[in-house]
Amino acid sequence: MNLTVAILIWFSMVSAGIMAGVYFTFSVFVMRSLAELGDEAGARAMQSINEIIQRSLLLPLFFASTLACAALVALGAMGLAGPQAWLLIAGGATYVIGMFVVTVIGNVPLNNRLDAVDAASAEGAAMWREYLARWTPLNHVRTAACTLAMGLFIAALQAGA
Repeated sequence: MNLTVAILIWFSMVSAGIMAGVYFTFSVFVMRSLAELGDEAGARAMQSINEIIQRSLLLPLFFASTLACAALVALGAMGLAGPQAWLLIAGGATYVIGMFVVTVIGNVPLNNRLDAVDAASAEGAAMWREYLARWTPLNHVRTAACTLAMGLFIAALQAGA
């Protein structure tokens, strides 16, 4: 295994684990906690979380890990990743599709819609209930995808050792 591939695998594996932990947290208790606050308070809290996340280290990790995983898919497909290529293709594709694509086409539009409403209004309360019903299952997909990708990258490291 060459050094570039090894670095990409390690970075992707650790990044997938971090992202799995973030998403797991939201799936297991954050969203339930926000729901229990009531419509207005829950919506306001999530609006604040969405704003702060955009200024945090999560966003650079989100994009860098997606690029690293896409690079592993490309290297694997070109036959430049050694005997573990199929694990890298599977792990990278799982991450890019299950984390990045789901976020971009599912979670982000819901975040934008929630951010556009007044949490104290009837429209805000209705949006918050829809948000909880749609955003949370999408987040479960992201959690599972990141966890599976991490496992595939661990298997790739073992296969390449």
